[in-house]
Amino acid sequence: MNASARQNAAEILVEGRVQGVGYRKFVQRKAAQLGLAGYVMNLNDGKVRVRVEGGREAIEELARDLTKGPPLARVDSLGVRWRPPTGRFKSFTVRYAEFD
Repeated sequence: MNASARQNAAEILVEGRVQGVGYRKFVQRKAAQLGLAGYVMNLNDGKVRVRVEGGREAIEELARDLTKGPPLARVDSLGVRWRPPTGRFKSFTVRYAEFD
């Protein structure tokens, strides 16, 4: 298995005007295009959390796309924390409640 195919995982926290502007659907569409699995959800504090698993290059490309977001969004900051992959995600979904 080459390095790009090896599974990686990250938690991405996005701050700014990222709720109520189509940001979660934007994330879901981009992640699906890149073949990534995981979820995106709004947090109670106004941030958006993205939990993603897949190839490292694809995750890094997703993070770059997320700094822009959809037209109505404004991203003030984006943080990526690399995590051990769990393998429990089969697709990329939108979650509608804050839970782990």
